[in-house]
Amino acid sequence: MRFLKVYARVLGLLRPDRNVAVGLAGIALAVAGLQFLEPVMFGRVVDVLSGGGGMAVLQLLGVWAVVGLAGIGFNAASALFSDRMAHRNRMAVMHRYYQHVLAMPPAFHGDTQSGRLMKVMLVGSDNLFGLWLSFFREHLITVLAAAVLLPLSLVLNWRLGLLLVGLVVVFCTVAAFVVQRTHKAQATVEGLHSQLAGSAQDTLSNILVVQSFARLEAESKLFGGIIRQVLERQGPVLNWWAVLSVLTRSASTLCIMAIFVLGAWLNGRGEASVGQIVSFMGFAMMLIGRLEALVGFVARLVFQMPALEELFAVIDSKSSVPDRPNALDIGRASGRVAFEEVGFAYPGNAVTLSGVSFRAEAGRSVALVGQTGAGKTTAMALLQRLWDPAVGRVTIDDVDLRDMTLESLRRNVGVVFQDSMLFNRTIRENLLVGRPEATQEEIEEACRMAEAHDFILRQPQGYDTPVGERGGALSGGQKQRLAIARALLKNPPILILDEATSALDAATEARVQKALKALMAGRTTFIIAHRLSTIREADEILVFEAGQVVERGDFGQLVRQGGVFAELVRTQMPPALALVA
Repeated sequence: MRFLKVYARVLGLLRPDRNVAVGLAGIALAVAGLQFLEPVMFGRVVDVLSGGGGMAVLQLLGVWAVVGLAGIGFNAASALFSDRMAHRNRMAVMHRYYQHVLAMPPAFHGDTQSGRLMKVMLVGSDNLFGLWLSFFREHLITVLAAAVLLPLSLVLNWRLGLLLVGLVVVFCTVAAFVVQRTHKAQATVEGLHSQLAGSAQDTLSNILVVQSFARLEAESKLFGGIIRQVLERQGPVLNWWAVLSVLTRSASTLCIMAIFVLGAWLNGRGEASVGQIVSFMGFAMMLIGRLEALVGFVARLVFQMPALEELFAVIDSKSSVPDRPNALDIGRASGRVAFEEVGFAYPGNAVTLSGVSFRAEAGRSVALVGQTGAGKTTAMALLQRLWDPAVGRVTIDDVDLRDMTLESLRRNVGVVFQDSMLFNRTIRENLLVGRPEATQEEIEEACRMAEAHDFILRQPQGYDTPVGERGGALSGGQKQRLAIARALLKNPPILILDEATSALDAATEARVQKALKALMAGRTTFIIAHRLSTIREADEILVFEAGQVVERGDFGQLVRQGGVFAELVRTQMPPALALVA
């Protein structure tokens, strides 16, 4: 069955702790054997008392006490070691999941809401923890107890033993039937739970839009609608497991009654002693308790299985831009970049780039201009290897990006994004993202160049001031200047400026442009710009239209050509056009 495969994988995650797991299995076997002995000892005491007692009773009670104390000790050891192992491996799975998700490309994150990813990690790891604990503390003991108890009970009295065998068969049959009827429905319920998490995250991350467009009631109704679907689909699943609980409890009661009736009849025929009947009653009660716990576990596993499958699905997902087995670490690149007949289309969309070819020598500045959707940002995404081209290749220092490690590639490329992306950490921690070993003097120098040092000192805690979620405690211009300082501090040979000064006022932009000019010196720089006044001094301008480079040259050349670029300049800056004409 599918849930058995999932359970097997859950246990397989404990492979790094297999020595501990083997030890716990040995403890479980000992506990199972001791649990079998307790009803046997009880029965023997009853038989001895029926025959007159004496010293034999005291001896049996002494043995029974030793058995009980040993059982307590083994159970304590199982609880101690299983708990630590489960905690340790839960953290290991969370770390593995987190590393894997961080390494996944935009294609993965674009299709998966971050709220859902968080829910999958937290719920999945908690479920793993509970399953590991319950396996070593309870269910392994249950399986071993059944394996030990049933054969030995048949040896003690095969007629009474058959009743226990029949009880196990009934439990397993009914549980399998209910699992078959409910696991698909529960998968639907779990999908709705993930939808709830995604919807909540989407709404909360856009709370300003929700409030400014008066969507509080609408978003609440949307969330409530998903909740209603959860309740509607969860009800039938809960009904089936309630039926299972009633059936197993009924079977347990009937089994106890049958043992008592059959035992009395066998006792009357001299084929079973009172002590044997008492022992079998003890076997039955112990086995029933274990089986009911096992059925409860199976129910919990059915409820948790979709969440576990989601966890494994994320862990098993493959990157669309994986490192090749023999990928190179290129060290610090000189900065030569080339696009060679590059073509690309986003999954399910029309072609975004077609036949794009250009070369940027080390230390040169190249501006990419064009209407929205022309392919500028996509070209720079390929340079960072957020995607791989469908046709052609992109190279740095004549090495195909696919032949170098992602780590070494991205170490050589710095980016100042159009939307300044800041962590909910301190200013210092955000600046150190690209270069953790930077000194305070280096940090301050980068911030001065980016016109950020003065406003940082005015913050309540200076460089140790938290910036809030997505930098919400800072203005747009302040966030952008921090992003520029972060790129300065990283000191990469290749730089991408994606509308780097778009959030700055004219006075600050002039100062930052001066800082950017110093930053660009000696680096290969790509400037994505809609505001053409920012690219007048670029060494080369590439004009994109419909995914192709339709014009190239410096500012003056392109204006004099009177083509696409000249028309863009005419709409934005007529005075500048007059100057260069």
